[in-house]
Amino acid sequence: MWNEFKKFALKGNVLDLAVGVVIGAAFGKIVSSLVDDIIMPLVGLLMGGVDFTDLMVKVGGAEVKYGLFIQNVVDFFIVAFSIFIFIRIINNRFKKKEEEKPAPAVDKNVELLTEIRDLLKSQK
Repeated sequence: MWNEFKKFALKGNVLDLAVGVVIGAAFGKIVSSLVDDIIMPLVGLLMGGVDFTDLMVKVGGAEVKYGLFIQNVVDFFIVAFSIFIFIRIINNRFKKKEEEKPAPAVDKNVELLTEIRDLLKSQK
């Protein structure tokens, strides 16, 4: 059982996924800090000094903290937009590399066979 677990845990895909999760968590912290510490204070300032995190409504004995919800929605959109931009940049770089690759050289035998095939088709 231990050997099976080692094979599973040390597969490339599992290790890649683990690295992706760790990097994603770190990226999430950076984006959350960007939103919490830079963007939302500026948005609050533009809206007359409103601090979204303190916005709430008391309904009976419960507190509905809609300000935190607004904060999380803004976080989501910023994270999604950041990932979109990141993936777009990566895709553009790969497309440029693919476009730069020269067409593969055709073997002379294949070229001759193609010409013979085309000539036979034109005779029919």
